[in-house]
Amino acid sequence: MDSRLQTYVVEDNLTIRENLIGTLEELTCTTVVGFAETEDHARAWLLHADNKWDLAIVDLFLKQGSGLGVLQACRSRSPTQKVVVLSNYATPDIRRRCAEFGVDAVFDKSNEIDALVDFCIQQAKALRASP
Repeated sequence: MDSRLQTYVVEDNLTIRENLIGTLEELTCTTVVGFAETEDHARAWLLHADNKWDLAIVDLFLKQGSGLGVLQACRSRSPTQKVVVLSNYATPDIRRRCAEFGVDAVFDKSNEIDALVDFCIQQAKALRASP
């Protein structure tokens, strides 16, 4: 069993996505297994039974659709699968709406990347500790 956190990234900004993937793969036990730039693509990939993932990182504003639609699609995920939001708009209202969708955490792109890294490290440890 792979002890690396299988992570799917939903982010339409190429620069942010590449930097995020590089940071996560370098600093955490994370393997990025795919990405999407649109709601439709993300929903299709995340809901496909053959795709195995432990963590989805979702931006709220996408080229098509919304990250909120992606979050709604993830409501029926396995209890071991985690979903977090990484957004420039991590306001109290957005955090509340994300909580309503069952999101495990919300991180602000501008000042909470270290907290996201810590979250990924903790999730990877939990994955390795599970039977």
